[in-house]
Amino acid sequence: MGARNLQFICYEKCSTCKKARNWLDEHGVPYEVRPIREQNPTVQELDGWSQESGLPLRRFFNTSGQLYQAMGLKDKLDGMTRQEQLELLASDGMLVKRPLLVGDGVVLVGFRPEQWDQALNG
Repeated sequence: MGARNLQFICYEKCSTCKKARNWLDEHGVPYEVRPIREQNPTVQELDGWSQESGLPLRRFFNTSGQLYQAMGLKDKLDGMTRQEQLELLASDGMLVKRPLLVGDGVVLVGFRPEQWDQALNG
């Protein structure tokens, strides 16, 4: 696998992020860690990743997160414009689904080992 300038965007206390990081290490995948709380993705990054991945913006929301639930976003997202959703995601890293693995030709949201294996080695 060639260099893809991968950024592993994660929250250090997230158990799924820890599993994903272990998976990357075990598979010898080079990456740079980016803490999601301190370096939240920008509107431009999120917009680009959504378009590149072909995933709806809704998939980038951490639907199991406390903040998402406290804000009642399940019922609000459909009434929001794409720009409003992007700005909301960019406002707080804890709203963003994690981990995110992004780089040249790669946008992975959440951790599914089979999906990551296929994207990185397929």
